Amino acid sequence: MSRSLRRGALAATAIVFSVAALSACGAGNDAQTLQVRPDNAAVTVDDVKIQNALVITQPLPGTKGPAAVSATVFNNGRTPQTIDAIRLPGTAAVVKLKAAEGTGPIVVPALGSVVIGGEGNASAMIENGSEAARDGDAQKIVFKLSKTGDVSLSAFVVPSKSYFKDFGPTVVPAAPPAEPSATASPSAEASHGAEHGTETPASGEPTTAGH
Repeated sequence: MSRSLRRGALAATAIVFSVAALSACGAGNDAQTLQVRPDNAAVTVDDVKIQNALVITQPLPGTKGPAAVSATVFNNGRTPQTIDAIRLPGTAAVVKLKAAEGTGPIVVPALGSVVIGGEGNASAMIENGSEAARDGDAQKIVFKLSKTGDVSLSAFVVPSKSYFKDFGPTVVPAAPPAEPSATASPSAEASHGAEHGTETPASGEPTTAGH
């Protein structure tokens, strides 16, 4: 075999292996989630896997307002489950759950997943967001599922900025600056009356000077 034919055969073999590898990544319901290790918190209990869990706070430090829990919940079982509650142990935080449809529980379908956080997805809002840990810390979270029960993990706490902006809580607007009062002061009214030749007696009715 000539050198040129040998090089062509090696190149064709490399392309075949590349295509096969890409096809394997997309094969199966959980191929990608089983092979990719997320940068954020993840845990697996029985048929349930939770990954990319985050607590997202207000964008500016010290701002009072809600925070949000963001995560992807996978159900590798053959029956659907509901997320009945999310708790932050050791805090007085109240987490309000809302399905993507707006009503009913958050359902994790059989052999499927549900995303919490972001436009068009289910949401988990921490109403008293100041109860969560500070940005940069880890916050323990417990997901209560209808069949698996409690699934706990420690999630990173990040501000609602950059990549996390679209998954965070409703941003509390800054208070508008106070407007100056439109009511004139007594000294200003007296000065105005003197310039126009009038004075205000105790009765409050103006009189014209010189009459």
